[in-house]
Amino acid sequence: MGEGYGHFTVGNDAEIMPYITSANVACGFHAGEPLTIAQTIALAKKHGVAVGAHPGYPDLMGFGRREMKLTYEEAKSYIIYQIGALQGFAKIFDITLQHVKPHGAMYNTALKDVELARAITEAVLELDPRLIIFAPPKSALAKTATYAGLRVAHEFFADRAYNSDGSLVSRKVAGAVIEEPKKVVERTVKAVKEGVVESVNGELVELGTVHTICIHGDTPSASKLAQALRESLARSNIEVKPVSQFIQ
Repeated sequence: MGEGYGHFTVGNDAEIMPYITSANVACGFHAGEPLTIAQTIALAKKHGVAVGAHPGYPDLMGFGRREMKLTYEEAKSYIIYQIGALQGFAKIFDITLQHVKPHGAMYNTALKDVELARAITEAVLELDPRLIIFAPPKSALAKTATYAGLRVAHEFFADRAYNSDGSLVSRKVAGAVIEEPKKVVERTVKAVKEGVVESVNGELVELGTVHTICIHGDTPSASKLAQALRESLARSNIEVKPVSQFIQ
C-alpha cells in the first residue's frame, strides 16, 4: 500500500483498505514519498487496519523489483532508515507498527540469502523487537528471525503462482500473477485450511500453517480480489484479524 509517488498513483488503496486487516506500507525507497506515507497511514487507521513497514531496495525506477548487491552494513542501514521513517509517521498518528515485510527483490533475496536475512533481522531487533516478520515458513528470513527471538507470520501469496520448490514464479513468466477472483479464492481457502497450494506443474507444495495472505496492490483486480477473499473466508468460517492478535 502507499506505493504511489507524488503525482503517480499505483493501485487503489481506498478500495482495498476496507477488506484487509494488515497493510504493508512503502517506506520511500521503491515507492511512497512522505505525503503518500502519511495519507496511507491515515487511511489504514480510519479502517482499523494494522500497519507494517514495507522496506525495499533504493530503486524507484525499477519499483524495487530488481536485485541489488548490498553489503551487510548497507542493507541493515537501509532497513533501519525505512522502518524509522514509518515509525515517525506512526507516532504522529498515534498507532504502533505491527510488522515488517521486505518488498520485491529484497524480499525474494532474503528468503535464500542468510546475510541479507540477518541484516533485516538485526535491524528489526535494534529498532523494535516487538515487530512481527512476514515470511514463508521454510525461508532463510523466517529461520533467522525465529532464531533471533522475533515473531514470524507465515505468508501465503493469493495472487501469485508457485513453483514446485515453494518459490514464486517470476513475474517475467506468463501466468505468474493470478487475477481471476474464483481461482484466487479457491487456492487461498485450500491453503488456509489444508496448508498446501498447487504449483504451476500440478504438484502440491506444503505451506504449513498460513498466518497472513498477501494481495499485491498493483494487481489490476486487487480490490475485487480483496473483497472476494474476505467474503469467501467468512463463508468458510475462517476468522480474519490482524496477526498481532494471534501470533505469540
